[in-house]
Amino acid sequence: TETVIVTSDALTIDDARFKQIVEQTTSDLAALRGVVGSASNYYQTQDVTLVSADKHTTLIPVELTGSANDADKHADAFIAAVNAHRDPPAGINVLTIGATTVNHTTNTIAQEDLPRGELIGIGAGLLILIVVLGALVAARLPILLGIVSIVVAFGLAALVGRTIDLSIFVENIISMIGLAVGIDYALFVVERYREERRRGLPKIEAITVAGGTATTAVVFSGCTVILALCGMFLVPISVFRSLGIGAILVVLAAVAATATLVPAMLSLLGDKLEWPRKRTHTFDVQTVHSHTEDAAAVTTGFWGRVTGVVMGHPVIAVVLAGSLLIAASIPYFDLQRGETGAAALPQSDVKTAFLILERDFNAGRLDPVQIVVDGMHSQPGPASVEDALTRLETTLKANPAYAQVDAPQWNAAGDLALVNAWLVEDSSSPAAYAAIADLRQHSVPNAFQTTGSGTRVYVTGATAGNVDYFAAVDSATLKVFVFVLGLSFVLLTLVFRSLVIPVTAIIMNLLSVGAAYGLMVLVFQRGYGAGLLGLQQTPVITAWVPIFLFCILFGLSMDYHVFLLSRIREHYELTGRNRESVAVGLRATARIITGAALIMVVVFGGFATGRLVFLQQMGFGLAVAVFVDATVVRSVLVPASMALLGRYNWYFPRWLGWLPDLGQARQGQPAAEQL
Repeated sequence: TETVIVTSDALTIDDARFKQIVEQTTSDLAALRGVVGSASNYYQTQDVTLVSADKHTTLIPVELTGSANDADKHADAFIAAVNAHRDPPAGINVLTIGATTVNHTTNTIAQEDLPRGELIGIGAGLLILIVVLGALVAARLPILLGIVSIVVAFGLAALVGRTIDLSIFVENIISMIGLAVGIDYALFVVERYREERRRGLPKIEAITVAGGTATTAVVFSGCTVILALCGMFLVPISVFRSLGIGAILVVLAAVAATATLVPAMLSLLGDKLEWPRKRTHTFDVQTVHSHTEDAAAVTTGFWGRVTGVVMGHPVIAVVLAGSLLIAASIPYFDLQRGETGAAALPQSDVKTAFLILERDFNAGRLDPVQIVVDGMHSQPGPASVEDALTRLETTLKANPAYAQVDAPQWNAAGDLALVNAWLVEDSSSPAAYAAIADLRQHSVPNAFQTTGSGTRVYVTGATAGNVDYFAAVDSATLKVFVFVLGLSFVLLTLVFRSLVIPVTAIIMNLLSVGAAYGLMVLVFQRGYGAGLLGLQQTPVITAWVPIFLFCILFGLSMDYHVFLLSRIREHYELTGRNRESVAVGLRATARIITGAALIMVVVFGGFATGRLVFLQQMGFGLAVAVFVDATVVRSVLVPASMALLGRYNWYFPRWLGWLPDLGQARQGQPAAEQL
């Protein structure tokens, strides 16, 4: 259904021009064969519920034909017919609102905001890369990889879309995740190649070492992201699977491009990567295979000093950092999940229509509660079903939650009835959800208790659909958590040959995800800083956002963990010195991980500048979690916890020795025996 609104500040329903606009609009809509099934107005029905109290606004109820997908396909034609009879000189405006036009407006805004998000991500990412890498050519290579990943993922999504329907927001997900991981993955490999060249390795050998270290870490990191995203398929709702498919495809494309396109480009460009800088040092063959550093060397520089302070006072560092993240996570327990609906749309004709509907009528007219009664097999007979319907209608009319209850509509066979009940509150409000619960648990059972076991009553409509949607997400949440955490533990165990590192990594990532949830609640639900950041305050967090954030954030958080721990393990296997290995790994990766994190933050932040609140929530949550992970977690919790645990970081029982080692190829024999 759609509700067309004709309104004027100057004219009323008694004015001839106002009536003419209403009649012409109704006639044109009814003439849309195959699009509109019926359209009626006050002048035809004399239904006073279609007129506002001040008589300056009237409604034209419209029923569209076919399925929801059919209505979406015909949205442009329908909206054009609605707009055709606006009369600005007379001060008459014609608007429409309903599921079809809300979806159409949302999709249009998402597509309009997509280029801006991409432009912000690419522009800011390039500036950060220039600062981090100090070379223009080297800075462009990660941008190229991000763009290639997006293009390839769009192509793959087009193929997948030939067999299953994909949400239009797959485009936003692919662009956002593709830019973030594509740039980061290429950055890791490019910088490792440049590092090996600075040590004196010839070009091909430097590419080989980068491939065996950074690229391997990228592959395992990407696998972790993909495995985490597979948890989305455990939720039996198409939007989760659709968004999961888009994110998986772009991560897969980024990993494949990192393993193939990046080495090829490095081979072609060679030392041209350093342009406009010139290489002034000479290669020292004696240092080619020397990767050990003494303790004094690794504590120099900013990150070296930070690491030294943290590892020198590990207990204080863990307590302070852990307390900070736990405190940030506390608001999560106040998280209210729901659907924002038309009320959260940015300024548009649909938003204006919603506000008028809410002001002059009631917001519940947007989506009626639909009660379907199947009395085909009822006993003792159809008459008892009609009596039950009468009792239900009486109960609902006496309920202040309902503004209007229509008479039952029967099918031709007389065994199927439909009752439309119009709520007072917005269909996405907590009050509407409470009304559905009361309807299902009390009103319907009480009205139909004497009709026999053959009668089936179903409650549907947008509000009931949301209630069932939330229930489906709740039932799948625990499965998703167990799946993602379990697979991450197994993969990290196989990569690092340790039982302790996976446990600590999972705990730290849970803390960063919890902090992101808590800050989302503070900003969006409670409004702290929302105006300053240009974000919209809403009473709820969009239902699919938290679980999607968990899957993607857990995967992305592992990016830096895998990259950092790979460097730590690489040094530990050469020296057997835990504290020195942690310091070496942190110092070697600090600049790149910081730059990579900044790129992700600006990419996600760029998409958070969009006008749709659920994309704002998603972009903000991703940006905050990555920032927390790359600062508090990597700079404080990782070195402090590894200093406390010492050699137990690498605890791996001998009886698990049969497990495959998916870690990097060792550059030397371990200097310390495994426990």
